[in-house]
Amino acid sequence: MAAYNFGPGHPMAPERLELTARLAAALGLFEQEHVTVEAPEPATDAELHAVHSEDYVAAVRRVSEDPTTPDESRGLGTEDDPAFAGMHEASARLAGGSLLAAHAVLSGSALRAVNFSGGMHHAARDRASGFCIYNDAALAVQRLLDGGVGRVAYIDVDAHHGDGTQNIFWNDPRVLTISLHESGLSLFPGTGFANEIGGPDAQGTAVNVALPAWTEDAAWLRAFHAVVPQLVGAFQPEVIVSQHGCDSHRLDPLTHLNLSVDGQREAAAAVAGLASRYCGNRWIATGGGGYEVTGVVPRAWSHLIGMVAQRPVPVSTPVPEAWRSYVREHYGVTAPELMGDGVDTWWRSWEVGYDPNDAVDRSIMATRKEVFPLHGLDPWFD
Repeated sequence: MAAYNFGPGHPMAPERLELTARLAAALGLFEQEHVTVEAPEPATDAELHAVHSEDYVAAVRRVSEDPTTPDESRGLGTEDDPAFAGMHEASARLAGGSLLAAHAVLSGSALRAVNFSGGMHHAARDRASGFCIYNDAALAVQRLLDGGVGRVAYIDVDAHHGDGTQNIFWNDPRVLTISLHESGLSLFPGTGFANEIGGPDAQGTAVNVALPAWTEDAAWLRAFHAVVPQLVGAFQPEVIVSQHGCDSHRLDPLTHLNLSVDGQREAAAAVAGLASRYCGNRWIATGGGGYEVTGVVPRAWSHLIGMVAQRPVPVSTPVPEAWRSYVREHYGVTAPELMGDGVDTWWRSWEVGYDPNDAVDRSIMATRKEVFPLHGLDPWFD
């Protein structure tokens, strides 16, 4: 999976994946009796064509074979998505991980699955974007639909708008896409506002909560719980697919949100609860963004793995000393001592009232007014 490597200095460092796997292993998350770890094969061209155009996949192959001939019109060989030898195979393997997860859920061999190497939510049907070549999350959703699932909810908590996945399913009423992200007024890709609600045949199935820069845990969690559970309950999905980019953390170098690992863990727990309540526990989780490589990403995604495995890791758990020593030796930094950031994640329920003077509340209400009536919900009281 670490072959997905745009080169030295690029924020999407493959070390994120290695350190996450090492930490999760040190915490014993891969050794649970009911957990299996499987190595995916690269997605085939035919599999990729489920959400990507044939011309685009062919273009990725060409650039992968000869990185000296970029195709910037398709986003290949840009500053965000530099061309590299083997790019197709590496990207297809990330996609294959999420397809393997979807297959496991469809076959019943697993109820829940996680591909923390995935979450490439900016990739469009015919274009690379934002460090993303193939949209593995969209491929997983489409595989579920093709396998007979009637309704899928896609929940995206990355700091960046999940534009690629939203647009792929823009006019598909079987897919509810919900994205909570930093406002496009201050962050790439500049989209994801409340009035983006889906195509003519799927009004209300695209949901966007555009949060102001510097939003903290309590306000972010208030926004999540004021929008997501109500819409998931109304939509009644059979499976949830989620994207857990952890670039919403206060230490992330590319974004402007102020969440903690504790808050990100709460988000994963909330999605797990929705899967349990509405989907018979059927849930596929992916990774995504996250660029504070040693202190944030491994802890956040180890928490995600624990939630998927139904073995949550308490935030008070000490980070294994062997892992901290490895980070110190190989990266020259001191890793956190605990699995949490030691913050209070208490949040105000929406039921206590709407505050029009609060920027986050205004964002929440904008989304509720746009979408809730289309699902038979009251934007003021439900």
